[in-house]
Amino acid sequence: MPRKDPSSIVAANLRRLRLQRKWSQEECAEKCGLHRTYVGAIERGERNITLTTLDRIAAAFGISVVDLLTER
Repeated sequence: MPRKDPSSIVAANLRRLRLQRKWSQEECAEKCGLHRTYVGAIERGERNITLTTLDRIAAAFGISVVDLLTER
């Protein structure tokens, strides 16, 4: 089975987690210390994010970086 693109896995997990918490993209961005349009671009798989950004997102959700990179 071919491996899924890591950016699309992070995108799907970020969107799923954000919606589970009923956060808008703006609320999510604020909690992560990012701009709203950047969060939207991550969710659409348009951005290749740094490890630092991945860590900031994971911390805002109280999960590990591995959780963000694991396909659900």
